[in-house]
Amino acid sequence: MTNLFSSALSALRANETAIDATGHNLANMNTTGFKSSGVSFQEMVAETAGATASTTANGAGIGPAKTLMQFTQGGIQVTGGALDAAISGEGFFTVKGSDGAVLYTRAGNFRLDSSGTLVTMSGQKVQGWTASSGTVATGGVPSDITAPPLTIKAPVPTTYFGLSMNLNALGVVGETSGTFSTPAQVVDSLGAKHTVTVEFTKSAANTWDYEAFIPGEDLAGGVEGTPSSLETGQLVFGSDGMLITPDPAASPVPISISGLANGAADLTVNWNLYNAAGNAQISQYNDPSAVSSISGDGSSASQLQQIALSDGGKLMAMFSDGSKQLVALLALASFTNPDSLASVGENSYTTTSTTGPVAFGEAGTGKRGSVSAGAVESSNVDMARELTNIILFQRSYQANARIVSTADELAQEVLSLKR
Repeated sequence: MTNLFSSALSALRANETAIDATGHNLANMNTTGFKSSGVSFQEMVAETAGATASTTANGAGIGPAKTLMQFTQGGIQVTGGALDAAISGEGFFTVKGSDGAVLYTRAGNFRLDSSGTLVTMSGQKVQGWTASSGTVATGGVPSDITAPPLTIKAPVPTTYFGLSMNLNALGVVGETSGTFSTPAQVVDSLGAKHTVTVEFTKSAANTWDYEAFIPGEDLAGGVEGTPSSLETGQLVFGSDGMLITPDPAASPVPISISGLANGAADLTVNWNLYNAAGNAQISQYNDPSAVSSISGDGSSASQLQQIALSDGGKLMAMFSDGSKQLVALLALASFTNPDSLASVGENSYTTTSTTGPVAFGEAGTGKRGSVSAGAVESSNVDMARELTNIILFQRSYQANARIVSTADELAQEVLSLKR
């Protein structure tokens, strides 16, 4: 009789735990990055004195129900949030709680706090590697990510430009067809833009002279309205229309700009006649003289407009001139046994004795999944499965409750035998 009571009561306790876990799952159906818990049951067998191979131990009901984290992939929900990020595949975002404890989460709905630190919705500090000069070293332990207090990006002076173009092989010396000019824009140390015009004049068959000019008013000693010459030279083409002089060894052509009227530092801008592969960017074919593209570097000062995440977990600073600057890179943590992580609330997990060592790295490396910007991972709760489970657990609970009441009635009958 005692065994009957204990078996039924153990089942009531186990099913109560299962119903609690199922209710918790259903309550977090819309929680970003939430991972549901599964319930595992196991029977208990009472010891039988003098048991042999031919005897069977009496059943003792069911052991305490065990809840196990289910780290299956949740759906990726596009939000458009500037600081939202979703992991597809394995890995966890690394965060640090207010007590300094390192935790792990799949919830990527981040924000910037008042100090510019990237944090979770509950205030945990997101961990990663801060960029230096636009590059990130991913080695070592990640740390807090703080957006720089920049409101304006300093200008970057131009160091080179290139003209991808053709000069008309049928151009006639001394006529309009034998001349061509094209502007190229350069930026000085103060962020001011200047127009360098390169003028080409055919002097002989397969030979063109060039001269680079800048507006006179841009120079302290210049005359307004009169271009000031910066550099002269000659281009010679072969019978195949390809540039042969200057050859790649003599390129690029340095163009010096000194004495700028606005007080900016002197500039030396390299005109690249050949690309990185050593191919000439200027040709001479039977086609009208024209420029197909202009390349170069340098940028004016620009205002910081937004801090946002991009794919791969890169935190970028967006400026008014359309340029971007890498601020930091999110650190993803991977484990040999992620199912052993323990939930500590606020969508976060901590390691246990069976989790194994943590390995940090960027998205897409090792076994780590990819990170999508402007999206979050939804809960992995399957409502249909949870509702089915709760019906099964409820029926089991009711059946075992009936066993308790039946055992009680039997006990009352036994007690009444003494009367």
